[in-house]
Amino acid sequence: MAFVGVISFVVVLAGCTSQVAKYNPKESVGKQVDYTITGIDAGAGEMATTQKALKVYGLEQHKWQLQASSTAAMTSTLDKKYKKKQPIVVTGWQPHWMFTKYKLKFLKDPKNVYGSSENIMTIARKGLKKDKPEAYQMLSRFKWTPKQMSSVMIKVNNGMAPEKAAKQWIKANKKQVDSWTKGIKHVKNVPFKMTYVAWDSEIASNNVVAQVLKSLGYKVTIQAMEMQPMWASVATNAADAMVSAWLPNTAKTYYEDYKSKIDVVGTNLKGAKVGLAVPTYMTTVNSIEDLK
Repeated sequence: MAFVGVISFVVVLAGCTSQVAKYNPKESVGKQVDYTITGIDAGAGEMATTQKALKVYGLEQHKWQLQASSTAAMTSTLDKKYKKKQPIVVTGWQPHWMFTKYKLKFLKDPKNVYGSSENIMTIARKGLKKDKPEAYQMLSRFKWTPKQMSSVMIKVNNGMAPEKAAKQWIKANKKQVDSWTKGIKHVKNVPFKMTYVAWDSEIASNNVVAQVLKSLGYKVTIQAMEMQPMWASVATNAADAMVSAWLPNTAKTYYEDYKSKIDVVGTNLKGAKVGLAVPTYMTTVNSIEDLK
């Protein structure tokens, strides 16, 4: 990842934020944000799609660039800009707590570069259904909504430990969680490894699933990775499963690379969305076309 560039970018922002004017609807948005889209990890599928969007919409010809950073750096920058009603364009996705904490809007994508919607899929290693059928059955039943995922994310963002936030959600949604585990035989200290990308959404889902599997007797470990190693870990049997596969667009490349070596268990969340987002106070910016 381009950490050197990220550090210098953040330092510049920290030093000049107080001098940046509020969003001006009469001025070019490109000039106001230095023709920069604030992104996340360089290896994220969303970043590759955004690079494609820059070309498809002709934004590269208008000096636009995508700045790689991290989810934490992006949301920190968004927070500082939002509080002062300054302009910013970010790579966004839902579910995510930032759409709960801030008033944001996705920019329209008339050329459909980002696709209409995403599903988050559960992926297992080959042979898991036979080796650990109880865990496989629970994973096949795991389904929740963007609103439910966001409720866990916002607690974590407010400082609660992910494990505690997951336990609170499970307690408050006992009937739903019981439907994931009903009739499943309990095991005793059977190791189970999950991998995930350290996005706020995946921190929420993995901690919830880990707690449910623990209630069935599994000795669960969860490990954060970049996206490519996450897929490789399941495909090579180094990990048992993941619940973090955003398809058909975000993780398309990795799915194509590993689809013959994995087991698609099912969809755990429908209606996810990826795209470029801006604060709603940027009233004259409603489409990616408006960035020109």
